[in-house]
Amino acid sequence: MTKITKEKAIGFVWQHILLIASMYFMTFGVALCVRSNLGTGVISSIPMAFSLAGAAGLAPGWTIGGYTNIMNVILVAAQILILRRRFQPVQLFQLLIGFVFGALLDVNMWITSYFSTYEALWSQIVAQLGGATILGCAVATEIRCGSVTMPGEGIQVAIARVTGRPFPVVKIIVDTTLVILAVISGFCFFGSWPWTVVGPGTLFAMFYVGYVVKLVNPHLGWFDRLLDYRPGFRRYIYGLARFIYPHHEG
Repeated sequence: MTKITKEKAIGFVWQHILLIASMYFMTFGVALCVRSNLGTGVISSIPMAFSLAGAAGLAPGWTIGGYTNIMNVILVAAQILILRRRFQPVQLFQLLIGFVFGALLDVNMWITSYFSTYEALWSQIVAQLGGATILGCAVATEIRCGSVTMPGEGIQVAIARVTGRPFPVVKIIVDTTLVILAVISGFCFFGSWPWTVVGPGTLFAMFYVGYVVKLVNPHLGWFDRLLDYRPGFRRYIYGLARFIYPHHEG
């Protein structure tokens, strides 16, 4: 049995503090995309459709974060059915991570409700672009944290593992399926295409977020150093800053 040292325990806690910080900015980016009314991100499309239906009295009146939590439970259950004995119990931690994501999404939906209604097209484009950029940067740091995957990513990994298909191919198939289900939900609830849920911004975010992650990844050395940092009462804030940005001698 592996011995859990104080250093490992501190490292685990610090790793997940940074993960939660990354998730906060991820959900802030998602919230901005939702507020743009040009279409939300793929992973939030179905929860958004049901949330709008709930506001109209056509479904339970849960928040987008609440419906995200339900979808995450379904995605983890699907992983168990797909992987069966190959499903690792530690991956149940995805449920906790998914719950935090849903809660933070509701927080940021509340925060962004005070910004603007984004009725003008230029403001909608700025909101979509800003949200997708923040989301891409946050996804890059979330991946760096090295914890369990989000349920949306976990189902893609599970399918790729069982079918043997390349992960990028599986990701496209899963993302497309989620978007189609969101559109079907819109037709079932409202009898029309839900453009504020699945719109041009959705298609834009599908490609742009991945581009931002690829662009940002080579410049995250500072975040790697932050991950290696071990907080303690004897270290001061300026010491952390010097650790992240070390001075290079001549």
